[in-house]
Amino acid sequence: MTPEEMDAIVMAFPMTEKGMSYGRPSYKVNGKFFTRLRREDESMVIMEVGFDEREMLMEAEPGTFHLTAHYKDYPCVLARIATLHPGSLKAFLERRWRKVAPKKLVKEYDAANASA
Repeated sequence: MTPEEMDAIVMAFPMTEKGMSYGRPSYKVNGKFFTRLRREDESMVIMEVGFDEREMLMEAEPGTFHLTAHYKDYPCVLARIATLHPGSLKAFLERRWRKVAPKKLVKEYDAANASA
């Protein structure tokens, strides 16, 4: 996936705001960290990934999923956008979005998607 495709997927979530962090795109929802693109390795910081799930992902797809020492104590994983499937990115981001978006907005999102 290209950075432009990644950006379009991230920005499709309601209330997403784009900013910059370390000279690379970063995103917030409802004033809270959503995700960011790391300069060092063109990887997304994917939040809301438990430690067991993270280990499984890194073992199953080491070319895509990885970790640095900085993130080892956080429930997250790093995912290289060049090899990350767009559908997977959307699913991971939706998990995080549901946690940081206002509950009323989540209900509206679910209602709109149920009728679509």
